[in-house]
Amino acid sequence: MSVIHPVILCGGSGTRLWPRSRAARPKPFLDLLGGRTLFQRSLDRVGDPDRFAPPLIVAGAAHVAAIEEQAATHQGARLVVEPAARNTAPAIALAAHGLAPEDIMLVCPSDHHIADEAAFLAGVERAAQLAGEGWLVAFGIAPTEPATGYGYIRMGAPLAGGHRVDRFVEKPDRATAESFLASGDHVWNGGIFCMRAGRYREELARHRPAMAASVDEAMVGAASTGRQCHPAPAPFAAIAGESIDYAVMEKTNHAAVVSADMGWSDIGSWDAVLAARARDSDGNSTMGRADLVECRNVLVESDGPRVSAIGLEDVVIVVDGDEVLVTTRAGAQAVGRLPGASGR
Repeated sequence: MSVIHPVILCGGSGTRLWPRSRAARPKPFLDLLGGRTLFQRSLDRVGDPDRFAPPLIVAGAAHVAAIEEQAATHQGARLVVEPAARNTAPAIALAAHGLAPEDIMLVCPSDHHIADEAAFLAGVERAAQLAGEGWLVAFGIAPTEPATGYGYIRMGAPLAGGHRVDRFVEKPDRATAESFLASGDHVWNGGIFCMRAGRYREELARHRPAMAASVDEAMVGAASTGRQCHPAPAPFAAIAGESIDYAVMEKTNHAAVVSADMGWSDIGSWDAVLAARARDSDGNSTMGRADLVECRNVLVESDGPRVSAIGLEDVVIVVDGDEVLVTTRAGAQAVGRLPGASGR
């Protein structure tokens, strides 16, 4: 099989992981699970030169310094610097411009966690096979609970290694999510995609011609400096931002899905961080100085002060500089609504 070209998307502010994640140092560039940042782990997963070409990273100017530092050991990595944040559909189109039409792209977010990398790579092989046949492939994650915070994909007719997409479903209510889980034919939309670069550009031009034309114009006027590519700002800024899901995947007649049970998490909250971390026999996990007595399922993260807790259960405590967050695990999804998290 031809070598696969990883496209790593660095975007988003990670407000639900405040106070650690902030605009100046968002979630992808933080060591949240121990040893490596989420961005570095994303690069590591596609680091086998026998399977993958050097990565193509798409990010905003604010994150260039962090990317250059954390990707320093990945020889041949290239960086496309978005002139403005316009969501995933145009970001992926920028990357597709930097590849040959027949090149197979593996589009990955920079801030997700995958516990079972062997299962991930097996899914990549199946997805790349379908992409080579002209399909635009989404990665589906077998749901483990009736989650209402994820989009879903209903699997349709079988394909070799996957299924046609019957439909995409936005974040459902609880009852609908429970019915999806019971049906066995719905998977979470993992935000990972695989397709030929040329095929993606064709489908974008078919369904979002104005966006495709603006990306083309931005890349024609692009300037290159070292391994960085800077698209022309004016045409790109004129784009109305839209996700690949809305702009292409829900419109195309060639959408497929590969289901992969790979221990996936979008690390979208402090509760998700706790679930992904190694824990002690009481379900607790700590980073920094912490003393826990008679606590269960407690996450403590401190960059300095010692945190001492007694008798707590299902609680998150995060200390970052002069900011302190205390929430129940159930309340962790609402952290982004706090004034500090939103910059107010």
